Amino acid sequence: MNPENSLETFMLACQSRVEAALDARLPSADKAPARLHEAMRYSTLGAGKRMRPLLVYATGHALGIAQTTLDGPACAIEFIHVYSLIHDDLPAMDNDDLRRGKPTCHKAYDDATAILAGDALQALAFHVLAHDPDIAVSAENRLAMLETLATASGSLGMVGGQAIDLDSVGKALTLPELEGMHIRKTGALIRASVCLAALTQPGLAKRDQERLDRYAKCIGLSFQIQDDILDEESDTATLGKTQGKDRDANKPTYPALLGMAGAKTKALDLHEEALDSLRGFGETADYLRAISHFIINRRH
Repeated sequence: MNPENSLETFMLACQSRVEAALDARLPSADKAPARLHEAMRYSTLGAGKRMRPLLVYATGHALGIAQTTLDGPACAIEFIHVYSLIHDDLPAMDNDDLRRGKPTCHKAYDDATAILAGDALQALAFHVLAHDPDIAVSAENRLAMLETLATASGSLGMVGGQAIDLDSVGKALTLPELEGMHIRKTGALIRASVCLAALTQPGLAKRDQERLDRYAKCIGLSFQIQDDILDEESDTATLGKTQGKDRDANKPTYPALLGMAGAKTKALDLHEEALDSLRGFGETADYLRAISHFIINRRH
């Protein structure tokens, strides 16, 4: 398998698969309360790179796990991600008008509906992990999956990172402080994506779990660095969100701290470390390797 040539095919297949899985697990738009369910579906379906579900499926491929077992975890992680985007775009947070190439949820509906849509998607994520019949794991592993997602989503993970991000506006952070923020804000859900897939493999060796987690930590940081780079070098139409938003808000970023060349070098170093983490895995992990290549080379 040539992973760089086949990743696009795999990615498109995963996007199509998770789109159908998300659609099936979301409440129908004509089910009461209809406006809330419409907003949930508006923000979730039809757009997005689906990077986190892609990592679930790619990790499952590396471990030989059936995709039907992975659909529930892939949806759960995406529901949490979409909820975070809805809330992140609100006037009290980043106050953005555009997300995934269309008006943000609070612009398409209203602030209150957007808040409730995010709340409902968060709850739905845990319902899926708790009840999805196709997640063929032991009760112990299912509980571990719930714990993993809760930790990655909460004050020690994504939400904590967002809080630090808001508190850091106009401040000069050190590199360890910036990395600590993004390990939580962006990296926690990326690591959880890999971990959830690993937890569907009974008896996976601890060493392999640690290798996969190290890989996920590295690509989580490189993903954020590339986001910061694109915020400077790309444009709104390509990004699907407002270009230059973080710079205009005076938020700390990797290019601001390291310079553009330094930020790109840092991303490449993390990419090499991610690849090194997968040395113990064979060709079945080539999609994971290709995803790391994709992250540092992406243009939107």
